[in-house]
Amino acid sequence: MSDRTSRRFFIGAATAAAAARVWGANDRINVAIVGLGGRGSSHLNLYSKLPEARIAGICDIDQAARERAQATLVRNTGESAKLFEDMRDAFADSGIDAVSIATPNHWHALAAIWAMKAGKDVYGEKPACYNIYEGQRMLQVARETKRMLQIGSQHRSTPFKMRAMEALQGGVIGNIYLSKGLCYKRRASIGHKEDSPTPAGVNWDLFLGPAPMRPFNELRFKYNWHWFWDTGNGDIGNQGVHQIGIARWGLSDPAWPKSAYAEGGKFAYIDDQETPNTLLATYDYGGRQLVFEVRGLLTGGEGVPVKRSTAAPAAGAVAPPQGPAPVSTAPKNAKPLDIMIGNLFYGTEGWAAMNDEGFQVFKGETNELVMEEHNGKDATSLHMQNWLAACRSRNYKDLHDEIENAALSAGLCHLANISYRTGRKLTIADGPKFVNDDDANRLITRDYRQPYVV
Repeated sequence: MSDRTSRRFFIGAATAAAAARVWGANDRINVAIVGLGGRGSSHLNLYSKLPEARIAGICDIDQAARERAQATLVRNTGESAKLFEDMRDAFADSGIDAVSIATPNHWHALAAIWAMKAGKDVYGEKPACYNIYEGQRMLQVARETKRMLQIGSQHRSTPFKMRAMEALQGGVIGNIYLSKGLCYKRRASIGHKEDSPTPAGVNWDLFLGPAPMRPFNELRFKYNWHWFWDTGNGDIGNQGVHQIGIARWGLSDPAWPKSAYAEGGKFAYIDDQETPNTLLATYDYGGRQLVFEVRGLLTGGEGVPVKRSTAAPAAGAVAPPQGPAPVSTAPKNAKPLDIMIGNLFYGTEGWAAMNDEGFQVFKGETNELVMEEHNGKDATSLHMQNWLAACRSRNYKDLHDEIENAALSAGLCHLANISYRTGRKLTIADGPKFVNDDDANRLITRDYRQPYVV
Protein backbone atom coordinates (compact mmCIF):
# COMPACT_ATOMS: atom_id res chain seq x y z
CA MET A 1 0.00 0.00 0.00
CA SER A 2 1.48 3.38 -1.00
CA ASP A 3 1.98 6.17 1.55
CA ARG A 4 -0.76 8.23 -0.16
CA THR A 5 -3.16 5.25 -0.32
CA SER A 6 -2.40 4.40 3.30
CA ARG A 7 -3.27 7.92 4.40
CA ARG A 8 -6.50 7.84 2.33
CA PHE A 9 -7.49 4.51 3.89
CA PHE A 10 -6.89 5.64 7.45
CA ILE A 11 -8.56 8.99 6.93
CA GLY A 12 -11.67 7.20 5.71
CA ALA A 13 -11.56 4.85 8.69
CA ALA A 14 -11.10 7.75 11.11
CA THR A 15 -14.07 9.60 9.59
CA ALA A 16 -16.34 6.59 10.04
CA ALA A 17 -15.17 6.06 13.60
CA ALA A 18 -15.66 9.72 14.52
CA ALA A 19 -19.17 9.76 13.06
CA ALA A 20 -20.13 6.76 15.18
CA ARG A 21 -18.55 8.01 18.43
CA VAL A 22 -20.93 8.70 21.34
CA TRP A 23 -19.26 10.43 24.25
CA GLY A 24 -19.73 9.18 27.77
CA ALA A 25 -19.95 11.66 30.61
CA ASN A 26 -16.46 10.83 31.87
CA ASP A 27 -14.71 10.26 28.53
CA ARG A 28 -11.73 12.46 27.83
CA ILE A 29 -11.34 13.83 24.31
CA ASN A 30 -8.02 12.77 22.80
CA VAL A 31 -6.42 15.91 21.33
CA ALA A 32 -3.39 16.26 19.06
CA ILE A 33 -1.57 19.60 19.11
CA VAL A 34 -0.22 20.68 15.73
CA GLY A 35 2.47 23.36 15.83
CA LEU A 36 4.58 23.77 18.97
CA GLY A 37 5.92 27.30 18.83
CA GLY A 38 4.98 29.89 21.44
CA ARG A 39 1.23 29.53 21.05
CA GLY A 40 1.32 25.76 20.61
CA SER A 41 3.39 25.43 23.79
CA SER A 42 0.65 27.38 25.55
CA HIS A 43 -1.92 24.93 24.15
CA LEU A 44 0.13 22.06 25.57
CA ASN A 45 0.17 23.54 29.06
CA LEU A 46 -3.51 24.47 29.01
CA TYR A 47 -4.87 21.13 27.74
CA SER A 48 -2.65 19.38 30.31
CA LYS A 49 -4.79 20.98 33.03
CA LEU A 50 -8.24 20.37 31.51
CA PRO A 51 -10.05 17.30 32.85
CA GLU A 52 -12.10 17.05 29.63
CA ALA A 53 -9.05 16.46 27.44
CA ARG A 54 -6.05 14.18 27.07
CA ILE A 55 -3.09 15.12 24.88
CA ALA A 56 -2.71 12.08 22.63
CA GLY A 57 -0.58 13.54 19.83
CA ILE A 58 2.21 16.07 19.40
CA CYS A 59 3.03 17.29 15.88
CA ASP A 60 5.64 19.71 14.60
CA ILE A 61 7.98 19.91 11.61
CA ASP A 62 10.88 20.55 14.04
CA GLN A 63 12.24 17.49 15.88
CA ALA A 64 13.60 19.63 18.71
CA ALA A 65 10.18 21.20 19.26
CA ARG A 66 8.55 17.76 19.41
CA GLU A 67 11.07 16.54 21.97
CA ARG A 68 10.69 19.65 24.15
CA ALA A 69 6.91 19.31 24.06
CA GLN A 70 7.04 15.64 25.00
CA ALA A 71 9.27 16.43 27.98
CA THR A 72 6.85 19.17 29.08
CA LEU A 73 3.86 16.86 28.75
CA VAL A 74 5.51 14.13 30.82
CA ARG A 75 6.43 16.71 33.44
CA ASN A 76 2.87 18.10 33.49
CA THR A 77 0.86 14.88 33.40
CA GLY A 78 3.15 11.88 33.78
CA GLU A 79 1.93 10.69 30.36
CA SER A 80 3.51 10.82 26.92
CA ALA A 81 1.90 11.28 23.51
CA LYS A 82 2.50 9.98 20.00
CA LEU A 83 4.94 12.12 18.04
CA PHE A 84 4.30 13.20 14.45
CA GLU A 85 6.34 15.20 11.95
CA ASP A 86 3.59 15.31 9.29
CA MET A 87 0.14 16.45 10.44
CA ARG A 88 -1.51 14.11 7.92
CA ASP A 89 -0.26 11.14 9.93
CA ALA A 90 -1.78 12.60 13.09
CA PHE A 91 -5.11 13.16 11.33
CA ALA A 92 -5.10 9.56 10.06
CA ASP A 93 -4.62 8.18 13.59
CA SER A 94 -7.87 6.65 14.87
CA GLY A 95 -6.73 7.24 18.46
CA ILE A 96 -7.04 11.00 18.03
CA ASP A 97 -10.49 12.60 18.28
CA ALA A 98 -9.71 16.28 17.79
CA VAL A 99 -6.84 18.60 16.91
CA SER A 100 -5.67 21.94 18.20
CA ILE A 101 -3.83 23.88 15.49
CA ALA A 102 -1.18 26.48 16.30
CA THR A 103 0.75 26.58 13.03
CA PRO A 104 1.79 29.73 11.15
CA ASN A 105 -1.11 31.53 9.47
CA HIS A 106 -0.54 30.15 5.97
CA TRP A 107 -1.25 26.62 7.29
CA HIS A 108 -4.43 27.37 9.29
CA ALA A 109 -6.95 26.56 6.59
CA LEU A 110 -5.36 23.52 4.99
CA ALA A 111 -4.60 21.93 8.36
CA ALA A 112 -8.18 22.46 9.53
CA ILE A 113 -9.66 21.18 6.25
CA TRP A 114 -7.51 18.04 6.25
CA ALA A 115 -8.38 17.40 9.90
CA MET A 116 -12.14 17.86 9.39
CA LYS A 117 -12.11 15.59 6.35
CA ALA A 118 -10.39 13.00 8.53
CA GLY A 119 -13.26 13.22 11.02
CA LYS A 120 -11.54 15.42 13.62
CA ASP A 121 -13.01 18.42 15.40
CA VAL A 122 -10.72 21.45 15.28
CA TYR A 123 -9.62 24.28 17.53
CA GLY A 124 -7.64 26.65 15.30
CA GLU A 125 -5.54 29.61 16.34
CA LYS A 126 -6.33 33.07 15.05
CA PRO A 127 -6.59 34.41 12.43
CA ALA A 128 -9.10 31.88 11.14
CA CYS A 129 -7.53 31.93 7.69
CA TYR A 130 -4.61 33.31 5.71
CA ASN A 131 -6.87 34.82 3.02
CA ILE A 132 -10.56 35.40 2.28
CA TYR A 133 -11.04 32.35 0.07
CA GLU A 134 -9.68 30.03 2.76
CA GLY A 135 -12.25 31.21 5.30
CA GLN A 136 -15.06 30.42 2.87
CA ARG A 137 -13.63 26.98 2.16
CA MET A 138 -13.20 26.20 5.88
CA LEU A 139 -16.85 27.05 6.50
CA GLN A 140 -17.96 24.87 3.60
CA VAL A 141 -15.99 21.85 4.84
CA ALA A 142 -17.11 22.35 8.45
CA ARG A 143 -20.74 22.17 7.34
CA GLU A 144 -20.17 19.23 4.99
CA THR A 145 -18.33 17.17 7.60
CA LYS A 146 -20.38 18.38 10.59
CA ARG A 147 -17.18 19.04 12.52
CA MET A 148 -16.82 21.58 15.34
CA LEU A 149 -14.43 24.35 14.22
CA GLN A 150 -13.68 26.91 16.91
CA ILE A 151 -11.22 29.76 16.32
CA GLY A 152 -8.94 30.83 19.16
CA SER A 153 -10.46 34.26 19.77
CA GLN A 154 -10.52 33.77 23.53
CA HIS A 155 -12.00 37.22 24.12
CA ARG A 156 -15.32 35.65 23.08
CA SER A 157 -15.15 33.51 26.24
CA THR A 158 -13.83 36.23 28.58
CA PRO A 159 -16.59 36.83 31.16
CA PHE A 160 -16.11 40.58 31.63
CA LYS A 161 -15.93 41.16 27.85
CA MET A 162 -19.11 39.15 27.36
CA ARG A 163 -20.87 41.32 29.97
CA ALA A 164 -19.43 44.46 28.35
CA MET A 165 -20.82 43.48 24.96
CA GLU A 166 -24.24 42.84 26.45
CA ALA A 167 -24.14 46.38 27.84
CA LEU A 168 -23.00 47.93 24.55
CA GLN A 169 -25.56 46.06 22.50
CA GLY A 170 -28.18 46.95 25.11
CA GLY A 171 -27.63 50.65 24.44
CA VAL A 172 -25.46 51.74 27.38
CA ILE A 173 -23.84 54.40 25.15
CA GLY A 174 -26.77 54.77 22.77
CA ASN A 175 -26.38 53.90 19.10
CA ILE A 176 -22.77 53.12 18.25
CA TYR A 177 -21.56 55.12 15.26
CA LEU A 178 -17.83 54.26 15.51
CA SER A 179 -16.09 51.12 16.71
CA LYS A 180 -12.33 51.40 16.88
CA GLY A 181 -9.57 48.84 17.42
CA LEU A 182 -5.97 49.64 18.33
CA CYS A 183 -2.85 47.51 18.01
CA TYR A 184 -0.04 49.71 19.33
CA LYS A 185 2.16 46.73 20.16
CA ARG A 186 5.83 47.69 20.18
CA ARG A 187 7.78 45.82 17.52
CA ALA A 188 11.54 46.11 17.12
CA SER A 189 13.30 45.87 13.78
CA ILE A 190 13.97 42.30 12.65
CA GLY A 191 17.18 43.30 10.88
CA HIS A 192 18.64 41.36 7.97
CA LYS A 193 19.92 37.81 7.62
CA GLU A 194 21.26 35.85 4.67
CA ASP A 195 19.82 32.51 3.61
CA SER A 196 21.44 29.54 5.30
CA PRO A 197 21.32 25.72 5.37
CA THR A 198 18.17 24.24 6.91
CA PRO A 199 18.85 23.27 10.54
CA ALA A 200 19.05 19.56 11.34
CA GLY A 201 15.69 18.08 12.30
CA VAL A 202 13.62 20.78 10.50
CA ASN A 203 11.36 19.75 7.59
CA TRP A 204 11.48 23.02 5.64
CA ASP A 205 9.22 21.72 2.86
CA LEU A 206 6.46 20.97 5.37
CA PHE A 207 6.96 24.32 7.09
CA LEU A 208 6.43 26.20 3.82
CA GLY A 209 3.52 23.99 2.74
CA PRO A 210 1.16 26.14 0.62
CA ALA A 211 3.75 28.94 0.34
CA PRO A 212 6.34 29.21 -2.46
CA MET A 213 9.54 27.21 -2.02
CA ARG A 214 12.39 29.42 -0.83
CA PRO A 215 15.80 28.75 0.69
CA PHE A 216 15.80 28.51 4.48
CA ASN A 217 16.16 31.85 6.23
CA GLU A 218 16.07 32.25 9.99
CA LEU A 219 13.96 35.41 9.72
CA ARG A 220 11.25 33.50 7.84
CA PHE A 221 11.11 30.81 10.52
CA LYS A 222 10.33 31.19 14.23
CA TYR A 223 7.76 33.96 14.88
CA ASN A 224 9.14 36.42 12.33
CA TRP A 225 7.20 34.57 9.62
CA HIS A 226 4.39 36.98 10.64
CA TRP A 227 6.16 39.80 8.77
CA PHE A 228 6.41 38.13 5.33
CA TRP A 229 3.50 37.96 2.87
CA ASP A 230 4.18 34.30 2.00
CA THR A 231 3.34 33.09 5.49
CA GLY A 232 1.87 35.93 7.56
CA ASN A 233 -0.52 38.89 7.52
CA GLY A 234 1.40 41.51 9.49
CA ASP A 235 0.33 42.65 12.94
CA ILE A 236 -3.26 43.33 11.87
CA GLY A 237 -3.56 39.55 11.35
CA ASN A 238 -1.46 38.69 14.39
CA GLN A 239 -2.30 40.66 17.54
CA GLY A 240 -4.73 42.90 15.68
CA VAL A 241 -7.24 40.24 14.66
CA HIS A 242 -8.28 39.99 18.33
CA GLN A 243 -9.13 43.68 18.53
CA ILE A 244 -10.70 43.83 15.07
CA GLY A 245 -12.94 40.93 16.12
CA ILE A 246 -13.95 42.84 19.24
CA ALA A 247 -14.65 45.93 17.13
CA ARG A 248 -17.03 43.84 14.97
CA TRP A 249 -18.57 42.36 18.12
CA GLY A 250 -19.36 45.86 19.39
CA LEU A 251 -21.31 46.45 16.17
CA SER A 252 -23.22 43.16 16.68
CA ASP A 253 -21.00 41.24 14.24
CA PRO A 254 -21.99 42.68 10.84
CA ALA A 255 -21.02 40.87 7.64
CA TRP A 256 -18.93 42.48 4.90
CA PRO A 257 -18.70 46.30 4.84
CA LYS A 258 -19.63 48.40 1.81
CA SER A 259 -16.06 49.55 1.33
CA ALA A 260 -12.62 49.35 2.91
CA TYR A 261 -9.52 51.50 2.64
CA ALA A 262 -6.12 51.22 4.31
CA GLU A 263 -2.91 53.19 4.07
CA GLY A 264 0.37 53.13 5.94
CA GLY A 265 3.82 51.70 5.43
CA LYS A 266 6.93 50.21 6.94
CA PHE A 267 8.41 53.29 8.57
CA ALA A 268 11.60 53.98 10.55
CA TYR A 269 13.32 50.63 9.86
CA ILE A 270 15.44 49.39 6.98
CA ASP A 271 15.21 45.61 7.33
CA ASP A 272 13.77 42.48 5.71
CA GLN A 273 10.19 42.90 6.98
CA GLU A 274 7.60 43.07 4.16
CA THR A 275 4.36 43.88 6.02
CA PRO A 276 3.62 47.42 7.27
CA ASN A 277 4.39 48.42 10.84
CA THR A 278 1.96 51.33 10.57
CA LEU A 279 -1.49 50.86 9.05
CA LEU A 280 -4.77 52.75 9.33
CA ALA A 281 -7.87 50.98 7.97
CA THR A 282 -11.46 52.23 7.71
CA TYR A 283 -14.58 50.21 6.94
CA ASP A 284 -17.95 51.68 5.91
CA TYR A 285 -20.99 49.84 7.26
CA GLY A 286 -23.52 52.44 6.14
CA GLY A 287 -24.29 54.97 8.89
CA ARG A 288 -21.57 53.57 11.14
CA GLN A 289 -17.88 52.98 10.83
CA LEU A 290 -15.17 50.61 12.00
CA VAL A 291 -11.60 51.93 12.22
CA PHE A 292 -8.49 49.92 12.96
CA GLU A 293 -4.94 51.09 13.51
CA VAL A 294 -1.63 49.25 13.74
CA ARG A 295 1.33 51.18 15.13
CA GLY A 296 4.42 49.16 16.05
CA LEU A 297 6.66 52.18 16.68
CA LEU A 298 7.01 54.42 19.73
CA THR A 299 3.64 55.94 20.62
CA GLY A 300 1.24 56.84 23.39
CA GLY A 301 -2.18 55.34 24.03
CA GLU A 302 -5.72 56.59 23.57
CA GLY A 303 -8.97 56.65 25.50
CA VAL A 304 -8.25 58.90 28.48
CA PRO A 305 -11.41 60.94 29.30
CA VAL A 306 -11.33 64.73 29.44
CA LYS A 307 -13.61 66.43 31.96
CA ARG A 308 -15.72 69.08 30.27
CA SER A 309 -17.89 71.82 31.68
CA THR A 310 -21.66 71.75 31.33
CA ALA A 311 -21.84 75.34 30.07
CA ALA A 312 -24.70 76.25 27.75
CA PRO A 313 -24.00 75.72 24.04
CA ALA A 314 -22.91 78.66 21.92
CA ALA A 315 -25.53 80.78 20.21
CA GLY A 316 -27.02 78.97 17.24
CA ALA A 317 -25.79 75.55 18.38
CA VAL A 318 -28.26 72.74 18.92
CA ALA A 319 -28.17 71.43 22.45
CA PRO A 320 -27.89 67.65 22.79
CA PRO A 321 -30.96 65.81 24.05
CA GLN A 322 -31.14 65.73 27.83
CA GLY A 323 -32.02 62.33 29.25
CA PRO A 324 -31.95 61.30 32.89
CA ALA A 325 -28.63 61.75 34.69
CA PRO A 326 -26.50 58.61 34.44
CA VAL A 327 -26.41 56.37 37.49
CA SER A 328 -22.84 55.32 38.21
CA THR A 329 -21.96 51.78 39.24
CA ALA A 330 -18.23 52.50 38.95
CA PRO A 331 -15.98 53.09 41.96
CA LYS A 332 -14.93 56.66 42.69
CA ASN A 333 -11.43 57.66 41.61
CA ALA A 334 -11.20 54.75 39.16
CA LYS A 335 -8.07 54.87 37.03
CA PRO A 336 -8.89 55.45 33.33
CA LEU A 337 -7.73 52.76 30.94
CA ASP A 338 -4.94 53.86 28.61
CA ILE A 339 -5.67 51.94 25.43
CA MET A 340 -2.60 50.70 23.57
CA ILE A 341 -3.92 47.27 22.58
CA GLY A 342 -7.68 47.38 22.88
CA ASN A 343 -10.90 49.00 21.72
CA LEU A 344 -12.90 52.21 21.85
CA PHE A 345 -16.62 52.50 21.15
CA TYR A 346 -18.40 55.79 20.46
CA GLY A 347 -22.16 56.21 20.71
CA THR A 348 -24.84 58.87 20.70
CA GLU A 349 -24.89 58.99 24.52
CA GLY A 350 -21.29 58.31 25.48
CA TRP A 351 -18.25 56.18 24.81
CA ALA A 352 -16.47 53.13 26.20
CA ALA A 353 -12.96 51.74 26.43
CA MET A 354 -11.82 48.13 26.67
CA ASN A 355 -8.55 46.25 26.96
CA ASP A 356 -7.44 43.10 28.73
CA GLU A 357 -7.42 44.99 32.04
CA GLY A 358 -11.07 45.98 31.97
CA PHE A 359 -13.99 47.94 30.51
CA GLN A 360 -15.18 51.47 31.26
CA VAL A 361 -18.22 53.44 30.13
CA PHE A 362 -18.40 57.23 30.12
CA LYS A 363 -21.69 59.07 29.64
CA GLY A 364 -22.87 62.53 28.74
CA GLU A 365 -21.15 65.85 28.20
CA THR A 366 -19.13 65.52 31.42
CA ASN A 367 -17.67 62.09 30.72
CA GLU A 368 -19.20 60.59 33.86
CA LEU A 369 -17.79 57.12 34.54
CA VAL A 370 -20.94 55.01 34.97
CA MET A 371 -19.77 51.43 34.52
CA GLU A 372 -16.55 49.53 35.10
CA GLU A 373 -15.58 45.88 34.76
CA HIS A 374 -12.25 44.37 35.71
CA ASN A 375 -10.46 41.45 34.16
CA GLY A 376 -10.05 38.05 35.76
CA LYS A 377 -7.82 35.23 34.56
CA ASP A 378 -6.76 34.47 30.99
CA ALA A 379 -9.79 33.02 29.21
CA THR A 380 -8.05 30.70 26.74
CA SER A 381 -8.82 27.63 28.84
CA LEU A 382 -12.49 28.70 29.06
CA HIS A 383 -12.54 29.06 25.27
CA MET A 384 -11.05 25.59 24.86
CA GLN A 385 -13.60 24.18 27.29
CA ASN A 386 -16.36 25.79 25.25
CA TRP A 387 -14.99 23.96 22.18
CA LEU A 388 -14.68 20.64 24.01
CA ALA A 389 -18.28 20.97 25.23
CA ALA A 390 -19.43 21.51 21.62
CA CYS A 391 -17.46 18.44 20.55
CA ARG A 392 -19.81 16.53 22.85
CA SER A 393 -23.05 18.36 22.05
CA ARG A 394 -22.38 18.23 18.26
CA ASN A 395 -23.99 21.66 17.92
CA TYR A 396 -21.76 24.24 16.27
CA LYS A 397 -24.06 27.00 17.53
CA ASP A 398 -22.72 26.31 21.04
CA LEU A 399 -19.30 27.62 19.96
CA HIS A 400 -18.38 31.14 21.07
CA ASP A 401 -16.40 31.97 17.90
CA GLU A 402 -17.32 29.45 15.26
CA ILE A 403 -15.70 29.64 11.83
CA GLU A 404 -18.60 31.48 10.14
CA ASN A 405 -18.10 34.49 12.39
CA ALA A 406 -14.34 34.23 12.91
CA ALA A 407 -13.68 34.16 9.16
CA LEU A 408 -15.42 37.54 8.85
CA SER A 409 -13.19 39.05 11.55
CA ALA A 410 -10.12 37.69 9.77
CA GLY A 411 -11.64 38.94 6.52
CA LEU A 412 -11.43 42.54 7.73
CA CYS A 413 -7.68 42.06 8.24
CA HIS A 414 -7.40 40.73 4.70
CA LEU A 415 -9.44 43.63 3.29
CA ALA A 416 -7.03 46.09 4.91
CA ASN A 417 -3.99 44.27 3.55
CA ILE A 418 -5.48 44.03 0.05
CA SER A 419 -6.28 47.75 0.04
CA TYR A 420 -2.77 48.55 1.30
CA ARG A 421 -1.10 46.33 -1.29
CA THR A 422 -3.15 47.65 -4.21
CA GLY A 423 -3.01 51.25 -2.98
CA ARG A 424 -6.71 51.98 -3.37
CA LYS A 425 -10.13 51.90 -1.78
CA LEU A 426 -12.08 48.68 -2.25
CA THR A 427 -15.76 48.69 -3.13
CA ILE A 428 -17.18 45.38 -1.95
CA ALA A 429 -19.94 43.32 -3.51
CA ASP A 430 -21.44 40.06 -2.25
CA GLY A 431 -19.09 37.15 -2.11
CA PRO A 432 -17.07 39.17 -1.33
CA LYS A 433 -15.76 40.42 -4.63
CA PHE A 434 -14.29 43.80 -5.45
CA VAL A 435 -16.04 45.98 -7.98
CA ASN A 436 -13.96 46.66 -11.12
CA ASP A 437 -10.66 45.65 -9.47
CA ASP A 438 -8.97 42.58 -10.93
CA ASP A 439 -5.77 43.13 -8.92
CA ALA A 440 -7.69 43.11 -5.65
CA ASN A 441 -9.78 40.10 -6.66
CA ARG A 442 -6.61 38.11 -7.32
CA LEU A 443 -5.58 38.68 -3.69
CA ILE A 444 -8.74 37.00 -2.39
CA THR A 445 -6.82 33.75 -2.80
CA ARG A 446 -3.23 32.72 -3.62
CA ASP A 447 -1.26 30.44 -5.94
CA TYR A 448 -0.84 27.25 -3.90
CA ARG A 449 2.25 25.07 -4.12
CA GLN A 450 1.46 21.45 -4.94
CA PRO A 451 0.44 19.30 -3.18
CA TYR A 452 -0.52 21.81 -0.45
CA VAL A 453 -3.62 23.16 -2.18
CA VAL A 454 -6.70 24.50 -0.39
